[in-house]
Amino acid sequence: MKPGSPLISVHPEELNFEFELDKPSYCNLKVVNNTEHHVAFKVKTTSPRKYFVRPNTSVVQPWDSCTITVTLQAQKEYPSDMQCKDKFLLQSTKVPPSTDIDEIPQDTFNKDGNKVIEECKLRVIYTIPSQSGADGDSGLSRRLSAEEMQTVQRLKEERDSTLQQNKVLLRELEMLKRRRNRKGDAGFSLTFAAFVGLIGLLVGFILNLALASPPPPLPVLAPEPPMPLTLETVATSATPAVIGTPAVPEIIETPAIPTE
Repeated sequence: MKPGSPLISVHPEELNFEFELDKPSYCNLKVVNNTEHHVAFKVKTTSPRKYFVRPNTSVVQPWDSCTITVTLQAQKEYPSDMQCKDKFLLQSTKVPPSTDIDEIPQDTFNKDGNKVIEECKLRVIYTIPSQSGADGDSGLSRRLSAEEMQTVQRLKEERDSTLQQNKVLLRELEMLKRRRNRKGDAGFSLTFAAFVGLIGLLVGFILNLALASPPPPLPVLAPEPPMPLTLETVATSATPAVIGTPAVPEIIETPAIPTE
């Protein structure tokens, strides 16, 4: 280690995030130990709720390196002029070789006595996703002005609104199709019911006519002429006939009436 050289080196020296609404962004930092000693580091930020740092503390062995991943949480709106005022601070100091990586003492980075605490400040830059330039370089990204970012945000809001309206229209169209199908089924049922009702009315009308018509008149028979009364007839009707014997009229003798 050369005199005056830092304990660790950080690459890159700034955090560059490709900023997109509602999407997290990531940035990696490489921390290199430039000494023959064990060096502990700690990462601090002015916006701890906005970023997620892993690991935020660790120990780097001599001449070794470590990678830190910093995550920018998903944001709901663009910052003003796409300028970020957030800052990061990376502190480093020598520690004994027996220091546990997972349990670094809390007072390790306290500035007291002869302890040397080095600090490295890192700034944050927001860019849009990489785009191909006119010279064909695809790894370059450009900064957006405030007007451009407002235009992009307005176009995104209009796109989301259009998509939402399309969903509403599709739902309404589906409802109209279902209603039309239901009306078609109801029309068929009403027609069938009307046809059955008409047949019922005709049958009832026919039955009413059949029951209301008078029955045909019975034929009138002419009375038989009375039989003439004779002595034979009277005697026959007064005396029962004997089977096998012809009926003989009984002669009744009348006593003579004396004359004076």
